[in-house]
Amino acid sequence: MKKLASRHKLDFVDTELHAIKQNNLYRKLNYGKVHGAHITINGKKLLNLCSNDYLGIPTTRIKINQLQSSSRLVSGNDESYRKLEKVLAKHKSQQNSLIYPTGYMANLGSISAIAKKGDLILSDELNHASIIESCKLTDAKISIYKHNDMKDLQTKLKQKGKNKFVITEGIFSMDGDMSNLKQITEIAEKTNAITIVDDAHGDFVVGKDGKGTPNHFKVGKKIDLYISSLSKGLGSFGGYVAAKNNVVDLCINKSKSFIYTSALPAFLVEHSLKRLESDREKQKKKLEENTKKLSNGLREIGFDINSKSQIIPIIIGNEKSAMDFGKFLLENGVFAQPIRYPTVPKNQARLRISVTAWLKDNDIEKALEIFKKAYVKFC
Repeated sequence: MKKLASRHKLDFVDTELHAIKQNNLYRKLNYGKVHGAHITINGKKLLNLCSNDYLGIPTTRIKINQLQSSSRLVSGNDESYRKLEKVLAKHKSQQNSLIYPTGYMANLGSISAIAKKGDLILSDELNHASIIESCKLTDAKISIYKHNDMKDLQTKLKQKGKNKFVITEGIFSMDGDMSNLKQITEIAEKTNAITIVDDAHGDFVVGKDGKGTPNHFKVGKKIDLYISSLSKGLGSFGGYVAAKNNVVDLCINKSKSFIYTSALPAFLVEHSLKRLESDREKQKKKLEENTKKLSNGLREIGFDINSKSQIIPIIIGNEKSAMDFGKFLLENGVFAQPIRYPTVPKNQARLRISVTAWLKDNDIEKALEIFKKAYVKFC
């Protein structure tokens, strides 16, 4: 009798990978070199429409004084942190701020520090994965309200909770639309709810002096906790929170993703400071112009574009079709990655275009020519 081959204890991994590939959800890393508005992959120069370096602030050379780092509560609390945190607090019109190694860690750490068992969290259904995971860490009751649906939010806020929190993004990362912050803050005030805004994609990009989405809607002072990123509009690295002194103090004492990890190297902190001091308004205006030109051009081609921000999704639907669309763009000189489940719901796959100030007029014209060909072929 033929002996059956024994299974390896990790064979289930191959089974899972096979299922992912069968459902057109397989992901792989693209290795390339980014230079301004372009990226080179496998020796081919492409227009980069995937960058989150929205403002495209020209790179400044920073003297690297410190590469080593440690937990800030142990030995890694360089003086540069205090300087940057003071500037960021002023930027958000808050008493204090706290820097984290990434925006993801800022969400995980701050939300889990401030909310706890017995509390009620109202979270927009399209919130980023880092917010979703952060809420799970709190042991609070989580109630998901329909995207930007104020009636649903009001209804679900009637549930019991010792402390109530409303958590939303400022600009939603996959749809590019803005949160209805004016109404959210009005509702929160009436119900004594705490308002938390993750403004990673709006910070430094919209509002007066780039103060963000709440400032754009003139409700900046009504936000209780800001969470943001230094690696998108600012084009540096790291994340931060800004709030009242006591909230920041609580994060220092309870936030595991702050306490139990190494701090950012000081040269990255200095890099953020330099970029904050740069002429961001000039870059901001260029980004607004580029966003308008590309959005209008895509609408003229025939694409259904509803976004008013620098994040422009082209909804394809089927995952395989989105992959084919992305491959066609790549072959014709445009790098725009297909976004699929679980980042977005099934059958809502899309090409997520990120506009930056790096793009010149001829770059946009070239991109639109290629998208027009793609529209004819796939739409």
